[in-house]
Amino acid sequence: MLDIKLIREKPDFVRQRLATRGAGDEAKIDELIKFDDQRRKILAEVETLKATRNRVSKEIGALMGQKKIAEADAKKAETKDLGDKISALDKQATEVETTRDALMLQLPNLPHESVKVGKSAEDNPVVRTHGEKINFTFKPKSHVELCESLKLVDFARAAKLSGSGFLLYTNWGARLERALIQFLLDLHISEHGYTEVSPPLMVGSQCLEGVGQFPKFKDQYYGVAEGDDKEKLGKLYLIPTAETPVANIHREEILSEKQLPIKYCAYTPCFRGEAGAAGVGTRGMIRVHQFDKVELIKIVKPENGYDELEKMVSNAEKVLQLLGLHYRVLLLCTGDMGFGSAKTYDIEVWSPGQGNYLEVSSCSNCEDFQSRRMNLRFKSENGENKFPHILNGSGTALARLFVALIETHQQADGSVSIPIPLQPYLKAERIVA
Repeated sequence: MLDIKLIREKPDFVRQRLATRGAGDEAKIDELIKFDDQRRKILAEVETLKATRNRVSKEIGALMGQKKIAEADAKKAETKDLGDKISALDKQATEVETTRDALMLQLPNLPHESVKVGKSAEDNPVVRTHGEKINFTFKPKSHVELCESLKLVDFARAAKLSGSGFLLYTNWGARLERALIQFLLDLHISEHGYTEVSPPLMVGSQCLEGVGQFPKFKDQYYGVAEGDDKEKLGKLYLIPTAETPVANIHREEILSEKQLPIKYCAYTPCFRGEAGAAGVGTRGMIRVHQFDKVELIKIVKPENGYDELEKMVSNAEKVLQLLGLHYRVLLLCTGDMGFGSAKTYDIEVWSPGQGNYLEVSSCSNCEDFQSRRMNLRFKSENGENKFPHILNGSGTALARLFVALIETHQQADGSVSIPIPLQPYLKAERIVA
């Protein structure tokens, strides 16, 4: 959520920054200010009426002391009338505030000044690359072909169980997925200093609202019902990412400055309603409804937000470096950024079988956008309550990492060579048919 004070004091600046996103949200600012003005006017009237009521109440006391009962009774009737007006105005102020806040929740974050203005992913600049695209001396297989020949994933039976967009890992595929999860957690905890948490896989709507996924993207998530009780549908939702519960751990709390930075790491399955178009992307592993991911969350002091973002990107890059994968880092332009982000880097790994890059990590600084929505603050050394910056990043998504790994490390005989860091987890050097 944006700061209403900033919107009121610098409306032109807010409009200009929102306009760079290209979604037309800047047009909502005038309406938002109009409702905030209405609210302020009503509250001012309420304060005036309360002051009048207090004055009249004192007059009643004086009249009672003078035994002027009739005059006192008239004043009592006046205070009742004032009380009724105050109650009506309070109700009106609440209604206007609700409308204003609903508009506030629809506004995305302001892009950081270092973010390139652009319309789409085509405008995202490449910040750096690591390694080179592999040149095979044989005709390489796609991940779908490798999964079928090595029996790593059973696409047909997964579809029988749950429909399209789901995966059934089998034998070495299941073991490789588990090894990757453990490897990622160990790396981020032991080397990068994150604290592991294991959050619930279902959350209330307030958590989705806190990170900016509600109300704008409500139709993309799975609501959960208790049995046949349709009244309870939507009270809980399957998480689209571990960011949703983990970033909300300290919602509505006031932390001490000494507690910062907080660095959390979590593995969870993730559930999303959109899963891409038809074709290999549907039968394969590129876009699915359920996937595993290791998420990184940081809660930091505002002055450290962007230094911590660079470190988070480096943490995610380390995964791909250790696994011997070619990748590139992009800085998302204003038109391609997420709703709650002020600045985002995407890390895309090269997929030889797809012949293109696949996003495996997205690292963002949301500044105080999320902390305002969830009312998370910290008390500074001077006693002032401030909103911290909240950062999130994939460390990384598993399905696409799985794809890039088996496609990159496939051998001429159809086997897949296991990168050295994963060998202790799998107790094997190669996956063979």
